[in-house]
This record gives sequence, C-alpha cells and structure tokens, in this order.
Amino acid sequence: MTRRIILASASPGRSELLRRTGIVFEVVPSDCGEETEAATPEEHVRELALRKARAVSQRHLDALVIAADSVAELDGDILGKPDTADGARLMLGRLSGRFHRLLTGLAIVDGPTGKTYDGIESTLVHMRELSSAEIDAYVRSGEPLDKSGSYELQGLGATIIDRIEGDFANVVGLPMAHLARAMARFGVHLLT
Repeated sequence: MTRRIILASASPGRSELLRRTGIVFEVVPSDCGEETEAATPEEHVRELALRKARAVSQRHLDALVIAADSVAELDGDILGKPDTADGARLMLGRLSGRFHRLLTGLAIVDGPTGKTYDGIESTLVHMRELSSAEIDAYVRSGEPLDKSGSYELQGLGATIIDRIEGDFANVVGLPMAHLARAMARFGVHLLT
C-alpha cells in the first residue's frame, strides 16, 4: 500500500532533502503562527513542529504528515528569522567566531491512526570570525533575511560556516537520519 505523505513546510531546503530520498510526497505549508510560551528553545521547536503537523493533518486525514521547525540558539536565546537587515547584522555579529546550536523540532502525524511522533535534533555549528565588511556584504546579498540565525548553509552562507558537529542535513532544515528512524515507526522505510 502506498502512503500519502505530506511535508508541512514551504522550505525549499527541506523539500530538496526529502526529494533526494526518492519517496513521493506533497508540499502543504501549515500557515501556523510561530508564537509559543515554551520555556526553552527545545520546547519551542518541538511545540511548533507538532502544531504544524497537526494543523495540516486535520485538513488531510488520509496522509502521513511531516513537519519541522528550526532555530539557532546562542547563550539560551532563540535566534529566529531576522525581520530586517539590521536584525540580521546583529545576529551575525553575535554568532561571529562562536559555536551555536541549530535545533530542529521534528513531528509526524499519521492521519488515519492519529499516532504522533515528535523529537528534537541538535547540531553544533561554528561561524568563522567575520569582519563588519563581510557581515554587511552578506546581508546585502539578501540571503540572511527569513533564515533562522541569519544564514543559509546551502548558499553563500557556506562561506561563513567553518565547522559542524552533528547532522549536516539538520542545518539545512530536516535531520534526515532522525527522520528515517522516526518514519520507520509508521512503516515507511526511506532505504527500501
């Protein structure tokens, strides 16, 4: 039996990672609000991922829905998506020359059974020391806007990240090894 699978995300990076597995899926963004009352960055991403998966599952009861939410975390602060170029400059200045964590909440909801899964993947990322001229040039590229932590690893941001400890795919937006283990719980095996 072929399962209907939905990725509840408009992220091109997440879609591309999932597409590379060869499974057939649809993209249905959740359009959920991103505010939470979570006490920690881990609770924040877990809550949002589950909210997104449930919202899409309620509209597509026949599908297995995958959702994710990612943030950069530094010194206990969530560095989400900057609203402005100045916000991106501030974030990049804080991250410059330091390690931070990229956290992704992963959630799966099986519409037919109501079964759910949620978990968190954490990857340590080091940004090389950036000059103010480099930060300005990167911000002018437009890439940091609308990206968690103000960078995108699959683009020009690859020039500013010099070390990753953990799941590379997590930094792109979808922890694939974690996803493969979680999908197996629902009878979907990404390697077969």
